[in-house]
Amino acid sequence: MATFLYKLGRLAFRRRHFVALIWVALLTLAGVGAASAPPAGNSSFSIPGTEAQKAFDLLEQRFPGASADGATARVVFKAPSGEKMTDADNKATVQKTVDELADGSEVASVADPYTGNAVSKDGTIAYASVKYDVSGMELEESTKDALEDAAQQARDAGLTVEVGGDALQAVPETGATEVIGIAVAAVVLVITFGSLVAAGLPLLTALIGVGIGVSSITALASALELGSTTSILAMMIGLAVGIDYALFIVSRYRAELAEGREREEAAGRAVGTAGSAVVFAGLTVVIALVGLAVVNIPMLTKMGVAAAGTVAIAVLIALTMIPALLGYAGRRVKPAGAKGKLLGRSRKSEPKREAAGGQPKANLGTRWASFVVRRPLAVLLLGVIGLGAAAVPAASLELGLPDDGSQPTSTTQRRAYDLLSEGFGPGFNGPLMVVVDAKGSDAPKDAFDDVAGEIKGLDGVVAVTPPAPNKGGDTATITVIPDSKPSSVQTEDLVHAIRDAGGDVEAKTGAETLVTGSTAMNIDVSEKLNDALVPYLVLVVGLAFLLLIVVFRSILVPLKAALGFLLSVMAALGAVVAVFQWGWLSGLMGVEETGPVMSMMPIFMVGVVFGLAMDYEVFLVTRMREAFVHGEKPHQAVVTGFKHGARVVTAAAVIMMAVFAGFIGSSESMVKMIGFGLAIAVFFDAFVVRMAIVPAVLALLGKKAWWLPKWLDRALPNVDVEGEGLRTAGERGSGPDEDRELVRA
Repeated sequence: MATFLYKLGRLAFRRRHFVALIWVALLTLAGVGAASAPPAGNSSFSIPGTEAQKAFDLLEQRFPGASADGATARVVFKAPSGEKMTDADNKATVQKTVDELADGSEVASVADPYTGNAVSKDGTIAYASVKYDVSGMELEESTKDALEDAAQQARDAGLTVEVGGDALQAVPETGATEVIGIAVAAVVLVITFGSLVAAGLPLLTALIGVGIGVSSITALASALELGSTTSILAMMIGLAVGIDYALFIVSRYRAELAEGREREEAAGRAVGTAGSAVVFAGLTVVIALVGLAVVNIPMLTKMGVAAAGTVAIAVLIALTMIPALLGYAGRRVKPAGAKGKLLGRSRKSEPKREAAGGQPKANLGTRWASFVVRRPLAVLLLGVIGLGAAAVPAASLELGLPDDGSQPTSTTQRRAYDLLSEGFGPGFNGPLMVVVDAKGSDAPKDAFDDVAGEIKGLDGVVAVTPPAPNKGGDTATITVIPDSKPSSVQTEDLVHAIRDAGGDVEAKTGAETLVTGSTAMNIDVSEKLNDALVPYLVLVVGLAFLLLIVVFRSILVPLKAALGFLLSVMAALGAVVAVFQWGWLSGLMGVEETGPVMSMMPIFMVGVVFGLAMDYEVFLVTRMREAFVHGEKPHQAVVTGFKHGARVVTAAAVIMMAVFAGFIGSSESMVKMIGFGLAIAVFFDAFVVRMAIVPAVLALLGKKAWWLPKWLDRALPNVDVEGEGLRTAGERGSGPDEDRELVRA
């Protein structure tokens, strides 16, 4: 592989005009596609195999035209102090609002509070339910404006009016902190390279890659039903890995220049060595993201595949666009140690930095690695204990999906949620819909009544509506109001109790009872994700473990990498629980409402963090193996790996943390939580696991770290990540037929 990538790097360097033209053309094509594509429609949230989804599908069959997936809104009214909603003036205002809402072209129905028993017992709060023909993401802006205008007119009449539901669902915003994250990355790159030109290359290629990836997602959003969150997550991951991969290759290019090689040769060797690490690091990320398909949640699968596509683009750009741009930059990208005038240092000043013995002063990475190999056990214990302490909050992890109760208090959705809780109880915001399928029952009406009676006798039930049968009389819906809020454990227990009671009724009457609704759907999603976590871990970690055996030709090094990852991801989950569930530093993170951690957070973090963790593992440890293969002793190989790789890995980790942290300013709670979780996970993994635990373990293992059974060594393909083949291939130079050799390869 190293030889193939070496030739690819030299080809891209020489044919830089052609390479740049291809990528600019792809960016333009993707941009035109995104600009001309129809707006994204409904991002369907289906959960195959769950009872809630089965009930939802049954409703669409047995209640045709009911717009089961249509948007809903609850317009909540509160009377001024000392008045009631039943007063004549207030009643007239509400009636006028209901009439205005009913005139909308996309409105399916509007329920009058005074005829639908939607006034609180104390008479101070009432609500009107609005049902639309299309989903929240498909509603016309004029329809949303009409809803807001009607609410505002009622406010002008003296009432407190708030609007809940998904009708006002908006595309999430990432905020200005995303730009700050990119700015921090730029500063780190300038400090690392000491040159604006060298620092600009990773940023430019990452932005081109993300531009192609996100534009492609936008162009396909309508056809593939991709949600707005998909492009945000693809941008988040694509920016981080795109900058890091380019950083690895540019750093290796400067190191090759420092050894006296010509620029074309240096570009080829940089792509052949660091590029090999980039390929395998990218493969682990792609495996982890595509592996999300095992959860069998279409939305999560689409998010993973879209993000994986952006990572693949980042790898290809790093391997081709970077050497092409290095060709354009020429002498403006200086050798390692020869910094430009920007930071006031030059290579001529380097010899002055000598230790007392006359030897060049060791850099910080060398000094740190030397300390670790002298005290490996102490460093290992300190790192493991520290991560273990950070992981303690994960023991109290509670999972759920966000609802209006998790919105900031500044939003009308959250204020509507609070008003409904005040007037009708906390469970009113999460009603359960029970669907009774009596098609196989001899007495459907009796079966409906039996189910309703069983539910009334359960603990935690505030109200049960009479069964509402369909036209055929074989299916009925029953609405159940719990006495606890939607995201509580008590509501989850009630859902299971209703399903158990339905099983008893089915045994007697033959009627099947199903529980659905957003609350039941959230509960089923959480359980499905929990059940999928172990199989997903086995699949992703197992495949990546096999891949790393091929890369490192070792059993213990990949095993250590996997165990280190588990430490860092558990510590990161602990930090997420502490901030988003316990409320520690919540003000600093902009978390206005604490609550359960999103159900998909653990499995998504496992997938993404594992892939990103392997980036640093591959880049840092391949340098160590390269030194070991070339004859250095195990301890010295660890120090050599840090000498060449620690600065780059540190810069890469800081950049990735800055990019992820930039998404903490998002208005979407899911994006905010993932941004924080990935940023803190990169910190733990890069600076504790890879910088401390990894060298400590390798120092303790010595030569055993690189042990591989002879039969397995013979069976494994030799991918030559260390670039051993370049020791002769590079010296041979290139002939006029090298381009054809690349094609044959």
